[in-house]
Amino acid sequence: VAPSIPVCEVPSSAMTGTVVELSCKETEGSPPSEYQWYKNGVALLEKTGTGSTRAANITYTMNKMSGTLLFNTVSKNDTGEYFCEASNGIGLSQKCSVKRMQV
Repeated sequence: VAPSIPVCEVPSSAMTGTVVELSCKETEGSPPSEYQWYKNGVALLEKTGTGSTRAANITYTMNKMSGTLLFNTVSKNDTGEYFCEASNGIGLSQKCSVKRMQV
């Protein structure tokens, strides 16, 4: 079964230095969907254990299975427009509407 349009929860504002969790969930997809978060239209990288310079700038943990995007300490750089996409390899992937988070 193709995924339905996911429900995204993105706080509209957050205080610098706080823990912020964005969530994304859809219930129709079978097999269960994987989730990909985007910021300002760019796919966010899944944080891995590699010590690359690019990963050093990553302040979040993205879980593709649960759809959560967790910022341990949110910063002004994390302000932007976020949305997530659910896909399970069946039918078209589905995106939720873009929501702006102001830090």
